[in-house]
Amino acid sequence: MSSAPKKQSARLLRQQKIIDHVVGQGFASAAELSELTGVSLMTVHRDLDDLVTRGLLRKYHGGVSAQPSTVFESSSDFRLHTHTVEKEALAKDALQFITPGMSVMLDDSTTALALARLLPEVGPLTVVSNYRQVQEALRDVPDIRLIGLGGEYSRTHDSYLGLPCQEMISTFSVDIVFLSTSAMNARLTYHQEQEIVLVKRAMLASATTKVLMMDASKVARSALHQFAPVRAFDHVLLAGELDAALVEEMREETDVRLSPVE
Repeated sequence: MSSAPKKQSARLLRQQKIIDHVVGQGFASAAELSELTGVSLMTVHRDLDDLVTRGLLRKYHGGVSAQPSTVFESSSDFRLHTHTVEKEALAKDALQFITPGMSVMLDDSTTALALARLLPEVGPLTVVSNYRQVQEALRDVPDIRLIGLGGEYSRTHDSYLGLPCQEMISTFSVDIVFLSTSAMNARLTYHQEQEIVLVKRAMLASATTKVLMMDASKVARSALHQFAPVRAFDHVLLAGELDAALVEEMREETDVRLSPVE
């Protein structure tokens, strides 16, 4: 790897470490973050300026605090760099449900994006999605008929939402939908934003087979809005360190499978 990609990778890892620390503590000083990351104050300030510009942190005199969870948890930019190993494990496991010729709907989760990147291996498919990242990943794949869902563009989510998107979804009847969301417990799934909930519910209603993919960071949590009961999904794929008793509770609701993390 050349020096430029190495520096970019190191910067992303460092910034993720900063985000995790600030989210965990609520507030941190630049000096504290310099000690945490082992880089100079000047480098930390550049990182903080970048994270503030991207809407992930808020800068105050003397330090930074986390944006409300509705901001940083929803940001596509934030989600692209979190729990990537678990998302890749879920994506690999999800392939078992897809055969050539199927119509597949993907939501605007980065977990669904990990699956989208594997779909060229399957063969001819029709893929429907409102996530711009999915559309970019598949637009040049000759074996995939790609249908982009429109609507109001959300820069935070990098996807298309709103009533036009919901109405467009309602015109489809796909073989399978793959969804992820912010949080779940043994009985219910949740999301912190009403607009996202409405789009995900429309997707759920449009598919014959419904698959939920969740990494462990989203399990045993709740958020402001109820999305759907766990029993509404035909299959739930989970990855990461999970409480065995909670998994057994989920299995009383539906088929639950654990995706091995390599």
